[in-house]
Amino acid sequence: MDLSDFIRAGETVFCGQASGEPTTLTEKLVEQRESIGSIGVFLGLTLSESFGSEHSDFINFNSFGPMGKSKVLSDEGALNITPMHYGLIDQYIREGTLKCDIALVLLSPRGPNGKHSFGVINDYIRAAIDKARVVIGEVNDQVPWVYSEGYPEIEKFTALIETSRPLLTALPSKVTSLDEKIANHVSKYINDGSILQIGMGSIPEAIASRIMDRRDLGFHSGMASDFLVDLMVSGVVTNATKPFDKGISTAAILLGRTKLYEFANQNKNLKLRPSWHTHSGDVHRLKNFVSINSALEVDLTGQVGSEELNGIAVSAIGGQPDLVRAAHRSDGGHAVIALPSSARKGKYSRIVPQLSGPVTTARSDVDVIVTENGTADLRGKNLQQRRQALINIASPNFQEALEKS
Repeated sequence: MDLSDFIRAGETVFCGQASGEPTTLTEKLVEQRESIGSIGVFLGLTLSESFGSEHSDFINFNSFGPMGKSKVLSDEGALNITPMHYGLIDQYIREGTLKCDIALVLLSPRGPNGKHSFGVINDYIRAAIDKARVVIGEVNDQVPWVYSEGYPEIEKFTALIETSRPLLTALPSKVTSLDEKIANHVSKYINDGSILQIGMGSIPEAIASRIMDRRDLGFHSGMASDFLVDLMVSGVVTNATKPFDKGISTAAILLGRTKLYEFANQNKNLKLRPSWHTHSGDVHRLKNFVSINSALEVDLTGQVGSEELNGIAVSAIGGQPDLVRAAHRSDGGHAVIALPSSARKGKYSRIVPQLSGPVTTARSDVDVIVTENGTADLRGKNLQQRRQALINIASPNFQEALEKS
């Protein structure tokens, strides 16, 4: 396929992100960039090797944060970052705040309803399809057919190609003893009937293993990983208490390995919803909603920094502020920020007097901070009480310095 037949110089391309990247199309986009001319490409979480800083000769890369392989683009000065809430990207596309001329989309083969599915993502890709002048789909026969809110309308697609290649997968996480200590503290906030928002990585995996004795949990999250399979198969997650999506685990992205993708295929108990739904929508209606997120730093007033360290972009705002606020306000819920107390093999404290980057989540929205050393419940605490509670869970190597600060 010659993409220069479809894409004009000066246009902006949206690609499916994470496990939903149509890699054959993105590889062609890079290969043919000179014949297309100068274009913009909006990236999300990037797992493939498709894009490199050397491609910025004809491609202007933009993103809501450096995540995955796009961190390299950022470090090399080839990624423009537009701070925004993940749950608002859908709206920004539809209203034209974010320019979207071309959509490159990964699709599954046709499923039980005779239609293709969005495969493993349903975040803001539907908005991109609706807004784009040209939509090109990559139908990959190795992509699972997953139930979702809406299905691709093939008449909106300008062209389709058929491929067969493995999906992009999450890197395996190694759970450490430190992760297990953090998980032990976090698990005390997850009771029978709680509805979980939890990400991926070694700490979430450790948390999942600690709550296998819970019952009737719900799952409403931006992302689902392999541990969701174990929680659902074992009967821990039943979604019985959810006021909507009852009986169904919901996420915007599936990002795991073969285990998750095979489980999700034509599974009526799992549904992909747009990111506006998972991060905004009716989240405020969830009772006993427990949001578990991480951070780079937390200052002694409870402000959370998850984007930058000393002027270096590390990650995105993502959905943290929206989900933390929803969980904090939830009847019976908790907004948990879980992080190790130190970084770089104990050289730096992650509980700090002052953040070295922007505030991602306001101190008024923060509920509980957890490290391997314990829990700081900040609800109702004044600033002096917060300082002491946070010093108590900092690394012992830094507690004296924090006291003096």
